[in-house]
Amino acid sequence: MIAGEARKKGVHLVGSGDCLHPEWRRELKRLDCEGDLLVLGDTYFIPTVEVEDINRVHHLLLVPSLSKADELYEHFEAYSPNIDDDGRPSVNFTGEEIAEVARDSESLIGPAHVFTPWTAMYAYHDSLSECYSDLTGYISFVELGLSADTAYADRISELHRLTFLTNSDAHSPWPNKLAREFTRFEVEAISFEDVKKAILREGGRCPTLNIGFFPEEGKYNESACIRCFKHYTLREAMEMNWRCGCGGRIKKGVRDRVEELADTTTHPDNRPPYLHVLPLSEIIAMALGHSSPNTKTVQTTWNKLIKAFGSEVKVLVDAKIESIDFVDERIVEAIKAFRENRVTLRPGGGGKYGQIELPTTTEKSTGQASLSDF
Repeated sequence: MIAGEARKKGVHLVGSGDCLHPEWRRELKRLDCEGDLLVLGDTYFIPTVEVEDINRVHHLLLVPSLSKADELYEHFEAYSPNIDDDGRPSVNFTGEEIAEVARDSESLIGPAHVFTPWTAMYAYHDSLSECYSDLTGYISFVELGLSADTAYADRISELHRLTFLTNSDAHSPWPNKLAREFTRFEVEAISFEDVKKAILREGGRCPTLNIGFFPEEGKYNESACIRCFKHYTLREAMEMNWRCGCGGRIKKGVRDRVEELADTTTHPDNRPPYLHVLPLSEIIAMALGHSSPNTKTVQTTWNKLIKAFGSEVKVLVDAKIESIDFVDERIVEAIKAFRENRVTLRPGGGGKYGQIELPTTTEKSTGQASLSDF
């Protein structure tokens, strides 16, 4: 099912997730191998896993092969209380020790959802070196997560050398979940080595586009109470000692955490553009005024667009707007509004997702940068 839905999305390479879990690893071993990757139909899979360290920080590993995943399992097994039960195991290692194991297995590693308040690197550390110590130089990427984008992360100069991945985990294969964020790479072949070179920006391989949510959509964008969801400025939260008037805890938002760590306002020259979108089914639902992307009308329209253009990515990113002329005009205008960054954002916080509103039909383009401007 994942492979079939990935094809409709237009995603050629999918991270397996949970590749240390024995049962899932057995399932993955049933797939065909093509070089160093797994393949089902025309969808490729790279073994990946998210690991929690002794400080609750999550790390994402991209693993060269299932045999290397077996090695990782053997190395972590004695130090993990739940490696056989949880797809994202906790390991009694520091971030540096996990990075050392990753290096020895030739896996790539980077902090997962790097700004998320509960289990991210910047939730517990003020710098990469504080987390990874002598192995900091081996870190090759940062997974941004739903609450951050390039504009946020590039405020921190130590991240400028790293590639940003906008590959959020998906908990189901359905169109509004799978590949809701993704990264486009320029590669010569779909292989682990080419992906590695693209992440390291070597040999002409490189990331060419990050696609993901607006940071304001994230559950922890602004500082807010985790009980009543009232939002606070950083100063207000500090004055209240991080306790809301309702008695609930105020959780520091990603935006405020970035401001605390920010030391620059520039982007590195190698940073690709970032396009903010929602899954196509959600855009259709918003445009038509439906409360769910799973209604028959929304799904019928989604399938019609996929059949016409081949994949969701082509509809959202590549197709000329004037060629999307066979569905409700409101849908076309909604896709155009996302491409031109003309939506209204109501930030999330405290564990509650933010909201997006489409512009009214009378609004005109504001002249803000769109994808075609890069």
